[in-house]
Amino acid sequence: MINTLKKILGLGPKVNYADLVKKGAIILDVRSPGEYKQGHIKGSTNAPLNELSKHLSKIKKDTVIITCCASGMRSASAKSILKSNGFEQVYNGGGWSSLQNKIQ
Repeated sequence: MINTLKKILGLGPKVNYADLVKKGAIILDVRSPGEYKQGHIKGSTNAPLNELSKHLSKIKKDTVIITCCASGMRSASAKSILKSNGFEQVYNGGGWSSLQNKIQ
């Protein structure tokens, strides 16, 4: 059960997010537009969690995706939604400000 929780929250093995971004991964920020406007990772795409299904057709299934939000909870949900829709390379980057520090 612990491993399942770690997997859901993205707490598994260390991921080199900077390397993923250098190789073309997209960062999907699933916060509200208002939250996104207050600060976000340059080059990220805002796709609010409650509207994520509207954005799925715009993303190629073989794209590497890093999800982020304010704390990691919504990004974990987004990862789950993406995986259940056939996206295979999805990583939960957690909170956007923490992720920003990891990719610099």
